[in-house]
Amino acid sequence: MDALVITGPTASGKSDLSFKLAELLNGEIISADSAQVYRGLDIGTAKPERIIQEKLEHHLIDIRDPSEIYTVADFRSDALKIISEIKGRGKVPIISGGTMLYLKALREGLADLPAANPSVRESIELNATKHGWAKLHSDLKIIDPMSAERIKPNDSQRLQRALEVHQLTGIPLSEHLANAKASCSLKLVEIAIFPAYRGKLHKRIEQRFKKMLEKGFVEEVLRLKERKDLNEDLPALKSVGYRQIWHYLDNRFDRETMVERVLAATRQLAKRQFTGLSESSRTTKSAFVCFKQAFISSTFPFPRKNFGSGYFLLLSNSKTGKNPAEQTNSLNSP
Repeated sequence: MDALVITGPTASGKSDLSFKLAELLNGEIISADSAQVYRGLDIGTAKPERIIQEKLEHHLIDIRDPSEIYTVADFRSDALKIISEIKGRGKVPIISGGTMLYLKALREGLADLPAANPSVRESIELNATKHGWAKLHSDLKIIDPMSAERIKPNDSQRLQRALEVHQLTGIPLSEHLANAKASCSLKLVEIAIFPAYRGKLHKRIEQRFKKMLEKGFVEEVLRLKERKDLNEDLPALKSVGYRQIWHYLDNRFDRETMVERVLAATRQLAKRQFTGLSESSRTTKSAFVCFKQAFISSTFPFPRKNFGSGYFLLLSNSKTGKNPAEQTNSLNSP
């Protein structure tokens, strides 16, 4: 094993589990959160308290200014280097976070794809205007059936990219991705925390956001807004919570509406994270084996309260092909 991965939807308890496992296994934590890399984004990203960071070594937190861009490729490069360094110290790398693109890049590698070509994209768009995206999807089935199976006919952005890559390289996008995965030798053990009942997760999301507001989340965004070099279109400030509070401070809507929009956006994020984990299971043909609360409590020496009732711990292996959504549903009964 090269690294242990702790993931799951937002507000599911990833950080608490990571802290406990880091203590138990003599580990160091690598953040896989695309917002925690930015300095000054503290309350809204639920960064570990300073006392915890001093007790347990953390990496990839506060490494960029909000005015800067941090890419998936940056994360993969940094994470691989840090994993090697942690292992060299005889400790366990523990990757903790819910940015699915980061984890996908670690798991499957990154394909060496050509940059976007404006003229090729314009040609594809003109063709779509003339014949429709459904026709272009049929064309993709012929040149790249694997990508066509994965991409829906109405997903014009991804469909355009698949056609563009083939036109520029003569090689199907699926082949590029397969080559990247084949070159990725990183061995990960992945643990995900999933809520068996969405309502419980939504309640945790509401409680956490209330605490963030009490800690000064609005004031944190105001400090960022006062900086003349920052604007709402920067990746850092598109993070859930920051974008909505920024608009609230612009007087686009009242505080009650702001709260509703943040909660709605956070629930949508959790849904996308759940979907991303399900898709990664199918893509990598790994399974997520569910363990009920009693197993968690008896196997790991930390308090049961860290996992609310109705939560499962899911541990990846390569034995079966079931995806986490199927297995979670099968274990919803007491």
